[in-house]
Amino acid sequence: MKPDILLINPMLPVIDEALCTSYNVHRYYEQTDKDGYIREVGGTIRGVVTGGASGIGKALMERLPALEVVAVNGIGTDAVDVEQARARGIHVSTTPGVLTEDVADLAIGLLIAACRGLCAGDRHVREGKWIKGGLPLARKFSGMRVGIVGLGRVGRAIATRAVAFGCPISYTDLHAIPDVPYNYIGDLKDLARASDALVLAASADDAQGIVDASVLDALGPKGYVINVARGKLVNEQDLIEALDQGRIAGAGLDVFVDEPNVPPALFGIERVTLQPHRGSATVETRTDMGNIVLASLAEAFAGHRPGTRVTT
Repeated sequence: MKPDILLINPMLPVIDEALCTSYNVHRYYEQTDKDGYIREVGGTIRGVVTGGASGIGKALMERLPALEVVAVNGIGTDAVDVEQARARGIHVSTTPGVLTEDVADLAIGLLIAACRGLCAGDRHVREGKWIKGGLPLARKFSGMRVGIVGLGRVGRAIATRAVAFGCPISYTDLHAIPDVPYNYIGDLKDLARASDALVLAASADDAQGIVDASVLDALGPKGYVINVARGKLVNEQDLIEALDQGRIAGAGLDVFVDEPNVPPALFGIERVTLQPHRGSATVETRTDMGNIVLASLAEAFAGHRPGTRVTT
């Protein structure tokens, strides 16, 4: 008999097909009456597949008494009730490693887009404004001093790419990392003060609002903030005020505090480049992530601990 799983978000067709081959798939995201749907099927659900942003909260998890595994199609567990999962012996797995290159690519893309005004330039041409005149001169990216917050897999991949553009690299982390050639600065404000661009790459699930007004002021009116990590790492109101007042030069954001709800004040700021949390959104990477999800489910239902579990 096939195990029943609850699919919180859509998956790639090839992964969805594989799920349907092995499991009875219940599509939570398609339901208009989600509460009624869980009343109907919740007692049979042994596995949940969800995204990092969607997760699975306390209330929904409590209504799935047979739950054995939560397979997160991503690396973030902020939206998952991990404490309840541990207490109930439910495996929670993620898809680490395979996102690194795409997220690092997007971080550099956001930084170049913010510095060179690529989105503003695109709109300028599409709206027929080029014939009326040009845009203000942009900021050169090559050679910028790049400060990276969190030198894990993604942080190191960002550093490698930035070095290819002649950028000196500094970083902060919980401690200095001995096997890297970059400059360690322990204090975040000191890192911002020594940087032209501050790139957030830390998982830092327990941190919140660490990039606040004081850090932005240390970065200064020629500095840029790039966030491909966690939306909650940035105090969004402080960021909006710093942008409005010209206390920093610009920003590139792929993540936000209350996704998909983005502060409307950001929409009217030309010096901000916005993306809908799509750091891993390529066919290649999403396929690799989906395969890890499939492996996690199979391992859990076979009585084993998934290899990419984050719970003990």
